[in-house]
Amino acid sequence: MKKIVHILIFTLLLSNTDCLVAQVEPEDVALDKNEFEESYYESLIQKGIENYDKAIISLEKCLKTQPDNAVIYHELGKNYFFKKDYSNAEASYLKATQLDTKNKWYLIGLYDVYYETKNYNQAVLIAQKIIPFDKKYREDLVSLYIYTQQNDKALVLINELDQDVGNSEMRDRYKLEILSQNKKQLFGKNELEKAIEKAPLIEENYLSLIYLYSDNNEEEKARQIAEKLQKNIPTSDWAHVFLFKYHINENRAENASKSLDIVLNSNKIDKKIKFKMYNEFLIFVLKNPAYETHLNKATYYFENDSEFNVYKEVGKFYYKKNNWELAIKNLEKAKDIDLETNVFLLASYEEIKDFEKLQKTASNLIDIYPNQPEYYFFAGKASKELKKYKIAMDFLESGLEFVVENVNLEIDFLNQLTQTATATGNNKKAGEYSEKAKNLKKTKK
Repeated sequence: MKKIVHILIFTLLLSNTDCLVAQVEPEDVALDKNEFEESYYESLIQKGIENYDKAIISLEKCLKTQPDNAVIYHELGKNYFFKKDYSNAEASYLKATQLDTKNKWYLIGLYDVYYETKNYNQAVLIAQKIIPFDKKYREDLVSLYIYTQQNDKALVLINELDQDVGNSEMRDRYKLEILSQNKKQLFGKNELEKAIEKAPLIEENYLSLIYLYSDNNEEEKARQIAEKLQKNIPTSDWAHVFLFKYHINENRAENASKSLDIVLNSNKIDKKIKFKMYNEFLIFVLKNPAYETHLNKATYYFENDSEFNVYKEVGKFYYKKNNWELAIKNLEKAKDIDLETNVFLLASYEEIKDFEKLQKTASNLIDIYPNQPEYYFFAGKASKELKKYKIAMDFLESGLEFVVENVNLEIDFLNQLTQTATATGNNKKAGEYSEKAKNLKKTKK
């Protein structure tokens, strides 16, 4: 019985190129001849199972019947692209765009080739052709202008996008880099000073001059410009980015905290800058614990941030500084708890000798992660310290079985087993564990 092939009809797309408002990617096309249909259908099946060579053979059969079918060239381009044959992918997509100049999907295919091969100059040209059909590619074009050092064009497009769709962190960063670079190239310090006097409300002039002084290690002059920026443009968030550093260096905690708060709540400052400032304040508070409440206020800003597990990072920071209580306080709040977080938390319990809490927490973690040896180690050690030797032996012997290619951890297990066996008077068992530990240590040398 002959196959029934269900094919999405693209007659409107192929015959009326003015209908471009809601173009659909031409995955399938209406075909007239059975042989053509079978070959095209077969190519889709082979592409679906990633057998791109066979898909290409089937598509080439289609071209024998319809050598000027743009859809077939587009499909060829896809298959060549998937197999990383970018030269043939480019040739196929180019042919498709020549046969149908107004189909955005053919242009996007060609764009992907140029972007993947880092041929950014060509990618710029294609992105410009796509934009009339899909304005989202204006964002791509900004980055391409930056890559190709067409900063003037990038700046014009950034301003257009800011007006049309609002600011974004990436575009703000690009804009600052461009303006800073342009000012450094076009003006010296004196020119920028004069520009500020002439037009005191243009923020970019201050920023460029601050960078210029900082690059030349003229920190005091950079500071003076930052203060002038704050005075002349009180709403400038960037003034606080620079002033924060000076507040920290001079132990002016209240001012530093205020600047940090303004920056953290600004939608103009890149998140990486916020992370950096937060970490600097964290170090400051460690030396000045009286300002911990200020740190807690800043910490709340990142509480629900998916990119920055703030309580984990703060907890690790305090752990490395031997401040176990604060390490525990923060690690217990950490979200998306992983092995690293749990190990730091368990180790902190061990440091303050809270073996009841250590045993309970580690035991609960074993119930959730029964194959993780570190949790057995802490549960066993805590049980040993609590003189629950049978429970300790069970934890340690079970956990040892899950240790794989970690000699140090295996030695730690064996040492704990030696101590536990000794405590129960089982000297024979203790000797066996001790000997195994000694032999493993020899393999490390």
